[in-house]
Amino acid sequence: MDAILLQILNGLDKGSAYALIALGLTLIFGTLGVVNFAHGALFMIGAFCAVTLQRLLSLSYVTIDETRTDFLGNPLKVRTPYLESWFGPEVGQAIIDWSVPLAIIFAIPVMVGLGFLMERGLIRHFYKRPHADQILVTFGLAIVLQEIVKYFFGANPIPTPAPEAFSGSFDFGVLLGFEPNAIIYPYWRMIYFLFALIIIGAVFAFLRFTTFGMVVRAGMADRETVGLLGIDIDKRFTIMFGIAAAVAGLAGVMYTPINSPNYHMGMDFLVLSFVVVVVGGMGSLPGAVLAGFLLGILESFASMNEVKSIFPGIDQIIIYLVAIVILLTRPRGLMGRKGVMEE
Repeated sequence: MDAILLQILNGLDKGSAYALIALGLTLIFGTLGVVNFAHGALFMIGAFCAVTLQRLLSLSYVTIDETRTDFLGNPLKVRTPYLESWFGPEVGQAIIDWSVPLAIIFAIPVMVGLGFLMERGLIRHFYKRPHADQILVTFGLAIVLQEIVKYFFGANPIPTPAPEAFSGSFDFGVLLGFEPNAIIYPYWRMIYFLFALIIIGAVFAFLRFTTFGMVVRAGMADRETVGLLGIDIDKRFTIMFGIAAAVAGLAGVMYTPINSPNYHMGMDFLVLSFVVVVVGGMGSLPGAVLAGFLLGILESFASMNEVKSIFPGIDQIIIYLVAIVILLTRPRGLMGRKGVMEE
């Protein structure tokens, strides 16, 4: 039982990333009808927003400490972050330590602005083009963004730690009545799961309980009729593209302590996230979230040594096997709408 609970917990953090990326993909497809293969790059750029802010907060100046020497006997050069000199050692170091959560504030305008730029500058010209054209142009855009990040940040993963207060692990075993240390789970992974639930809940609440969201949902169902009512639905859909970009970016920001950012992490998640969208049902927001968590947990169970000893390599293909089974039995996915991606 403790092994089962541990695998469920392990699947929640990856499932949270799948769900958030798939949610943004579905928002874009449901509103604009665009298959956006650059969405994984937005997840990657969000992660590098956290890296950038950490580097900015860690900027320091060099002083010479005559009282200490290096191994050659020269006076020691000491680097002091500007934040420590401005706010004091304790406050300055605390700000640097909390760079990942603070990156949320930094990433939101960056990602929304990038989303607007992508939609207005490129993707709007492909609304009425075949989906194959949309896939090609957005995939090319993803490669361009990936290479830009590689040029500025290098090819190696960049460790971006969580705040010291959340660097430990929680003993679920004691809480659930098991032996101590039976179920140990990192604090940050729990925080990421809760963060994903908050973002998902906020998006659904925005679409359901605000006038803006209600108009967007009406436009997703019947764009022409909403336009005939005198509503500038295109402008609202552009805003939704920015919101979808922000969702992907925030997912990347908070995922950095779990998986050190690298230039190809967007592609790593993109293909799996599209599988999640298809399994959940093209155009279905609840389906994308449900499929994200479901496939994340299944992937976690498939990675157990006991399972891999019986089915070698099953952890690499389990998501695709499940997708095949679901699409054979439910061609529109778990919660797909009739007419979406159907001729």
